[in-house]
Amino acid sequence: MFQKVEYSGTKAQQYETLLFQVKALTDGEPNLIANLANASSLLNQFLNDINWVGFYLKDGDKDELVLGPFHGLPACVRIPFHKGVCGKAANTKTTQRIANVHEFPGHIACDAASNSEIVIPLISNGELIGVLDIDSPKFERFDDEDQHFLEKLVNILENTIN
Repeated sequence: MFQKVEYSGTKAQQYETLLFQVKALTDGEPNLIANLANASSLLNQFLNDINWVGFYLKDGDKDELVLGPFHGLPACVRIPFHKGVCGKAANTKTTQRIANVHEFPGHIACDAASNSEIVIPLISNGELIGVLDIDSPKFERFDDEDQHFLEKLVNILENTIN
């Protein structure tokens, strides 16, 4: 049904194509896990120079994230809100874009090949649902444009949460 797509045009045009695909796949689908699985698959196909992409979900009333749908090597299963880039994004409900994870205090090295990271919180009705986490072996992989469009992608996913 789906095959690898060659993205062309400017970076913004490529991201707009990705956003269109995410909207099409999630339209009318209320299941969060299905939507996150498809989103992580699309991101894995779309993004260059990454070694892990996926979601961590808030575990009930705990201040802890638990592994959700992803693409990449096996990952840390649980991340407390007070640890790592994912924990900080969850705790502060703000995007964390880290040019060099080795300089981030408390960084959790699930994959030693990761050198930069972006983590974007998923929020519904003011409550944290989880985070989108993307790692790269390239230093300074993520820029303002990546952040802008990845936040738009997360917003599409947030709008599917009932």
